[in-house]
Amino acid sequence: IRRGDLEMQAVIEVEDLWKKFKIPHQRRTTILENIAGALQILEGRRFTYEEFWALKAINFSVEYGESIGVIGENGSGKSTLLKVIANILRPNRGKVKASGKIAPILELGVGFHPDLTVKENVSVYGSIMGLKNSEVKRRMSSMLEFSSLERFKDAKLKNLSSGMQMRLGFSVAIETNPDIFLIDEALAVGDMEFQQKCMNKFKEFKGEKKTIVLVSHALNLVKEFCEKTVFLSRGEMISFGKTDDVVNEYVKHVGVHR
Repeated sequence: IRRGDLEMQAVIEVEDLWKKFKIPHQRRTTILENIAGALQILEGRRFTYEEFWALKAINFSVEYGESIGVIGENGSGKSTLLKVIANILRPNRGKVKASGKIAPILELGVGFHPDLTVKENVSVYGSIMGLKNSEVKRRMSSMLEFSSLERFKDAKLKNLSSGMQMRLGFSVAIETNPDIFLIDEALAVGDMEFQQKCMNKFKEFKGEKKTIVLVSHALNLVKEFCEKTVFLSRGEMISFGKTDDVVNEYVKHVGVHR
């Protein structure tokens, strides 16, 4: 997709999006209950599942070069929304259209292997993110430098702290030159110095008209960084609009429901 084409259209379109999960009913704790459960299966009866709608009728679009915040209490569907946009989860109804290359910075170490070294993980993760081998080699030193892990390049990943692993994932993702960043609380991991480094990098990306969707509990960060914000509660979109207005609405909502 040419850059000019991207500028003419919404980069992300979320239309009537629904996503549900099935939660199995409580675990059977005694041997008798387990036997009863097995007999039920033999008789053709199934265990009961509770359906849980994580997202319900979500509609919004993100324009080229916009930074969008996603806020809401725990369990409101924020991470699920990012995973659907990233095509990690499929919706039950509705659709998501994303134009351009996506870098999802979601869970800690997705795509990493604990028994490989830091350098080997960079190569594997870089290729998952669409970089050619030659590009990975060329950018290896800047990835290690950004994550401050040059000294650990030959260490196995499992010997690194979770914060170090997150820094590594973050550093590889930003080197893949995507059109769209999906970030889920990634900035909360790591020390203040690394967080500041990330913020500076994202300001740079904003200047380059990258599209950014940021899930965060840090309302000041969302206000500083995002022009518009989505407010989710219990899977529903309460509002979508200018960040200051939406954050104020969220703060009132949280106050009322405490």
